[in-house]
Amino acid sequence: MQAGEPSITARAAAAFRAAHQRLEGGRVFSDPLALRILGPDADNPVLAAAFAPEREPIRLGVAARARFAEDAVAAAVGRGVRQVVMLGAGLDTYGCRAPQQAAGLRVFEVDHPATQEWKRDRLAAAGIAIPPSLTFAPVDFECQGLADGLAAAGFDPGRPAFFGWLGVVPYLTRAAVLDTLGLIAALPGGSGVVFDYGEPPGALPPEQRAVHEARAAWAAEAGEPFLSHFTPEEIASLAGNLGLTVAEDIRYGELTARYGRGAADRSAEAGATGDAGAHLIHAVRPPVR
Repeated sequence: MQAGEPSITARAAAAFRAAHQRLEGGRVFSDPLALRILGPDADNPVLAAAFAPEREPIRLGVAARARFAEDAVAAAVGRGVRQVVMLGAGLDTYGCRAPQQAAGLRVFEVDHPATQEWKRDRLAAAGIAIPPSLTFAPVDFECQGLADGLAAAGFDPGRPAFFGWLGVVPYLTRAAVLDTLGLIAALPGGSGVVFDYGEPPGALPPEQRAVHEARAAWAAEAGEPFLSHFTPEEIASLAGNLGLTVAEDIRYGELTARYGRGAADRSAEAGATGDAGAHLIHAVRPPVR
C-alpha cells in the first residue's frame, strides 16, 4: 500500500467485484464500471489473485455483500431518501451509477483527501465521468470529524440519509464505530445504514476461528489490523441504545446463498467455515409516527 491510495483491503474488494463481472458475468451483482476503475490494479500480483478460478466463492461473497448494500440503498431511495453517504468509499462506483436511480439524489463519498485525489485521477484515466449528483467529502479524521466533513460538503443533517459502510468497521476502534452510529441515529426518521462486522474469535467454532485468524494475520501484515468485534446480540443492543433498529443481521454464508442457486452451490463448495463469523447488518432509524 502506498500513501494516498485506498487500503489494500479496499483495492482487493474492488478486484473481486471486477473479477465477478468478467468471470461470472455479474450474475449476483452487476457493476459495469468495476473493471474500468480497477484499471492497472488488475496486473498487481496480489490483486490479480481475485481472478483465480478457486477464488469464485470469495468473489460471490463480495458480490453478495455489495448487492445486499445496494438493495438496501435502493429501498431507502424508494421511500424518498435523497442523501446517500458512502463511508470509506475506496474504489466503489455507486456514486457514478446512482443518477440512474432517482431524480434529486445526492451521493457523498467520504474518504481521506489524498485517497480521493488518487481516485479522481483513476476515474479520469478510466474515462468515467463524475456526475453532478456525486460529491466528494474529504475527511482527515486526525483533524476533522465526520459531521463537520459532511457539512462542509453540503450534507443536510435535517433530512434523512442512508449510509453504506462496507469493509471498514472491523478496522476501527469500538469508540469510533459507536460515534459513527450515533451520528446516523441522530438523523431524521427513515435514515439507515448497512455495515459489516465480525464476531469475537473466541465465540467461533475452532474451524471458523482458524479461518478468522488467518485473515486477521493477513490484514495485520498489510498494516490494517482488526480492532473491533461484536456478537449479534451486542451490536443489536448497542444500536438500540442509540435509537437504531436492526432490520436484518445476516451471516456472509447465508447472504451468498440468498442470491440464487449458482451462488449457493459455489458458497457450499467453500465449506461451512467460509464466513469466519462475518456479518452484514442493516439498521434503520424508525420514522416518527
